[in-house]
Amino acid sequence: MGDEKLKETILNIAKKAKIASKNLVTLSSDTKNNILKRVAQKLRERKEELKRINEKDVNQALIQGHTKAFIDRLTLTDKIIEGMAKGLEDVAALLDPVGEVVKMWKRPNGLWVGRMRIPLGVIAIIYESRPNVTIDAAGLCFKSGNAVILRGGKEALNSNLALGEIFRETLREFNIPEDAVQVIPTPERKLMEYMLELEEYIDLVIPRGGEGLIKFVTEKARMPVIKHYKGVCHVYVDNEANLEMAKIIAINAKCQRPGVCNAMETLLVHKDIAEKFLPDLAEEYKKYGVELRGCPETLKYIPWAKEATEEDWYAEYLDLILAIKVVRSLEEAIEHISKYGSNHTEAIVTENYSKAMKFLKEVDASVVLVNASTRFNDGGELGLGAEIGISTTKIHAYGPMGLEELTTTKFIVFGNGQIRT
Repeated sequence: MGDEKLKETILNIAKKAKIASKNLVTLSSDTKNNILKRVAQKLRERKEELKRINEKDVNQALIQGHTKAFIDRLTLTDKIIEGMAKGLEDVAALLDPVGEVVKMWKRPNGLWVGRMRIPLGVIAIIYESRPNVTIDAAGLCFKSGNAVILRGGKEALNSNLALGEIFRETLREFNIPEDAVQVIPTPERKLMEYMLELEEYIDLVIPRGGEGLIKFVTEKARMPVIKHYKGVCHVYVDNEANLEMAKIIAINAKCQRPGVCNAMETLLVHKDIAEKFLPDLAEEYKKYGVELRGCPETLKYIPWAKEATEEDWYAEYLDLILAIKVVRSLEEAIEHISKYGSNHTEAIVTENYSKAMKFLKEVDASVVLVNASTRFNDGGELGLGAEIGISTTKIHAYGPMGLEELTTTKFIVFGNGQIRT
């Protein structure tokens, strides 16, 4: 497709989204909820068809030699499809933030001043090859009154288009503009570049992915950007930790689903418990096929581990690979996280309240946990329902972005004839 055709294509998509967004503001909560529940029903009814379409994407990705973790993120299973359907039903069950008055106060002159939640408008979401994001994002944007333009990874194009069409078909059934949900139908990167110039029609762009994608979008976008950056997540096991608890958390954080952004990538262990803790933990990791990369001190206790390089401390593996570093103190652990972390998810395992509070206050991340797995940085797990992603940008939203984070507020004022003097 030539440049002019690409420009025309994305301009039409953006214009239609802007028009549709005006209609969404007028919808009742019941209408939005019924649409979400109907989409969920269709996902279940068409799961075999969706899996067949997804299989084309998966087979092509296998031919291209993508990693097991990549294939895991790309694949639509019965469990993933049910999760998407249940996620929509969960969103339907949440209170509608649109129109909510979140604060009200009276001025000395008798004016009542408040703030009301309103949609952001049109949101463009750029993400990698996880088809479930298509439904999660569309559902959240729709419930919060926003039109959405979805640009997934090229490897998932067939799956994304099929999922998007189910949503659009349902909107048509309810006489709602189908262009409230649009999946970009072509994988050309140039089209994405043109989209980022359309600040007149697109109010916000959310990139979810690796460093290259985030950098590209941040440099090119003329509209505000909320970054959903990579997850270089740490677990620090303190010398006052319950070691059995620490082992369970360390296994879950790395092995339950290694290909996602809230999986642990680096384990930090206090030197006083390293000799007792690391050999047993390493044997457990062996059972899961985890490749370990350690600092020189770690290699004393796990001789079969590979020596870690400087690059390993920055790495988001998204795979069964783990970097391990022995540290001398809580302060050193915090310094390491400050240098190498990505402001995503950080956890401490300790029985010492003062140390836990120091970690919570000083570690800069969207979610900081005490005695729990990093895998809990998730909208559903934190009670937000589904999420649009995990923001690593502090402005407007930080952490999992649920319905409220997809709205802003405007001032509303009730008077009784007051005039300015």
